[in-house]
Amino acid sequence: MNATAEVTIVPEDVEVSAKAKRRQFTAKYKLEVLRKADACNQPGEIGALLRSEGLYSSHLTTWRQARERGELAGLAPRARGRKAVPPNPLEKKVIELERQNARLTARAERAEALVEVQKKVALLLGTPFENEKS
Repeated sequence: MNATAEVTIVPEDVEVSAKAKRRQFTAKYKLEVLRKADACNQPGEIGALLRSEGLYSSHLTTWRQARERGELAGLAPRARGRKAVPPNPLEKKVIELERQNARLTARAERAEALVEVQKKVALLLGTPFENEKS
């Protein structure tokens, strides 16, 4: 071996954070772990499960109690923001009827204007115009 060979040592980042962060488990994860724990039927299986997941037995106890009270079902993630309002079935009909009303009103106004023009033309030509309303 060569005595001039140098070994470079890279220091690991072992800095401890100033404030510890608590672990947070989702309701889905809790229910999955509880399902796996309930399936265990041999001695030591629950302990192996807890070690593999990095959990304590107190986690199982607390989560089982929460499941019995129905709290885990309420912790499922929900969509954020406003809830979708179901469309009113009459709203479409109202809009359609308003359009039809506007169309018929415009048609009636054109017909009245046409009658007025016919009256004026009859008056200019000197022919009597029969008025049904008078």
